[in-house]
Amino acid sequence: MEKCNICPRNCNVDRSMAVGFCSMSDKVKIARAALHMWEEPCISGDVGSGTVFFSGCNMKCVYCQNKDISTGGFGKEITVRQLAQTFLNLQAQGALNINLVTPTHYTLQIVQAVKLARRQGLVLPIVYNTSGYEKVETLRLLEGIVDVWLPDFKYIDSETAKKYSRAADYPQIAMAAIDEMVRQAGQCVFDADGIIQKGVVIRHLVLPTQAEQAKRIVKYLHEKYADKIFISIMSQYTPCTDLSAFPEVDRKTTQAEYDRVVDYAVDIGVENGFIQDGEAASESFIPPFDLEGVL
Repeated sequence: MEKCNICPRNCNVDRSMAVGFCSMSDKVKIARAALHMWEEPCISGDVGSGTVFFSGCNMKCVYCQNKDISTGGFGKEITVRQLAQTFLNLQAQGALNINLVTPTHYTLQIVQAVKLARRQGLVLPIVYNTSGYEKVETLRLLEGIVDVWLPDFKYIDSETAKKYSRAADYPQIAMAAIDEMVRQAGQCVFDADGIIQKGVVIRHLVLPTQAEQAKRIVKYLHEKYADKIFISIMSQYTPCTDLSAFPEVDRKTTQAEYDRVVDYAVDIGVENGFIQDGEAASESFIPPFDLEGVL
């Protein structure tokens, strides 16, 4: 934390004194810790995923649907011990797993909290729910800590990544990160109820005007990993902020755009996957950031 280079932004700042791209200090800040029903069926099941939403983000996409916490700074600072207790509280509520949302900039604290919680009885799988913009060296710190990797693969085109996320190197970074995740997790493993215990589920949110890029991403993932992974093709894109400077994404993804991607995935033989219906593109699917479950 004194020279934070934990993510590809390489800010090299002392987070006890200043903040880098993520806008967060060295203190853990979270905005919500509650059962969440809107993840993939193998993660939420019928009970819910024990989801912890961390404040701050190392991506800050212009169209972010969680802008209140990713760029707005909303949340409450807690200690590592309180984070560990949060995991245990979610387990006591019946959560199927502990789902860490936008966790990258708190990797070191998360490692400590998971180890502490496990010593106190935590047995649930740990889900690492990330943008995919990760350093391999950082991911290696999580070996033996994370059971299920849930990364995005947002872009395969550098110019698009630069335009919407100020991260022209995103495609190469995400490819290397996913390689490491697959190395650590191996083949997906599910329990008797179909809930994932170990493995990699890769998400792609289909953006307006970007169906062709989405198809390239699906093709890359299928050719590279075949049935080792699951691919989640998401339709829930919802403009939630001022996008007047980016009019091409200032609307929902059309059903026709989304169907082109799904049909392509089927045509090339993708079998391990998840799709969404059009109702997912609604602000009602965005959880309230109201400090629920925050100690």
